[in-house]
Amino acid sequence: MASAKIDKIAQDIKTMRIRGAGRIARAAAKALKIASKESKAKTPAEFTKEIAQVSKLLLNTRPTAVSLPNAIQYVSIALKQANDLDLQKLKKAVISRADEFIKNSNEAVKRIGEIGANRILDGDVILTHCNSQSALSVIKTAFRQGKHIEVFVTESRPVWQGRLSARELLKEGIPTTMIIDSAARHFMRDIDKVIVGADSIAANGAVVNKIGTSAIALAAHEARTLFFVAAETYKFHPETLVGSLVKIEERDPSEIINLKRYPKLKVRNPSFDITPAEYVDLIITEQGIISPYAAYSIIQDIFKWTLGKKV
Repeated sequence: MASAKIDKIAQDIKTMRIRGAGRIARAAAKALKIASKESKAKTPAEFTKEIAQVSKLLLNTRPTAVSLPNAIQYVSIALKQANDLDLQKLKKAVISRADEFIKNSNEAVKRIGEIGANRILDGDVILTHCNSQSALSVIKTAFRQGKHIEVFVTESRPVWQGRLSARELLKEGIPTTMIIDSAARHFMRDIDKVIVGADSIAANGAVVNKIGTSAIALAAHEARTLFFVAAETYKFHPETLVGSLVKIEERDPSEIINLKRYPKLKVRNPSFDITPAEYVDLIITEQGIISPYAAYSIIQDIFKWTLGKKV
C-alpha cells in the first residue's frame, strides 16, 4: 500500500497540480525515495515488490510524459544492479538513485539555459507555448546575460499554463505579452524565434508537446521563423526506436466545458499533439544542440537500445 504522501504525489501528477515533464519526473523520483524510506519490507523481495507497486501507481497517472517512466527506470535500475545487497543497502541504493536523478534533472535545466541562450540575439522577440522550465531557462538566461528581449506567451488553454510562464517571466523583469493560442499565426511575423519544451521526443525527431504546439510550428515554418525545442535527454522516448507509438493523453471534458449544460455534446480534449521533425530547427539538450534527426542516436546512446533490443 502506498503512503498518503505517495498517493498525493500521484494525484497531483494526474490532476496537473504537478505539471511539466521535468517536474513530473522529479516528483516520480521523489515518490520512489519516499517509498524506500517508509518501506516496511522485511526482505529484498518484499521491498522490490513495494517499489514495483509504487511505480505502477505513478505510471498510470500521465501516459504521454515519457519523462515519468524514464525517471522510474533510472531509479529502479538500482534494484537490478544490486541483487546481492541486503535490504538496508538496497533501500539506500534506491534513495541514492532518486537523489541523483533529481540533482541531474535540475542541473540539466540550468545547462540547457546556458547552451540555448547562445542562440538568442540582442533584440529578439520570442514566442513560447505552455510552461516549460527548459524553454524558460533559455529565455531567462539570455535576459540575465544582458540581452534585450521580449516574450510572447500563449494562454495554453484549456489549463492556462501560459499564465504560469507569464508570471515567471514578469518576475524576472522580462517584457511579456500574453496572446490567445489561436493568435500565434497572426503575430508570427513579429517573432524572431519560437522556443518550446517537450513532453516526449520520438526516434524520428517528432516532438510531443502541449496541444497547439504543432500549429505554432507550422505557422513558424510558413513565416520562416526559427523553431527551437528545449528538452532534457530523459524526455527522448526509447520505445519509439522499435516502432512503438506515443500515446496521446485525452483529459476530462470538464476542463473545457460544463457538460451538465450540454448533455448531448461530445467533447475531445487531447493534452498533446505531435510536431514533425521538419518543422523543428534544432533541439537544445543538456549535452548540446542537435538536429531533430539526431534523436535516433541520442536514444541509442542514452538508453542503449539497438535493433529493437535493450542492452
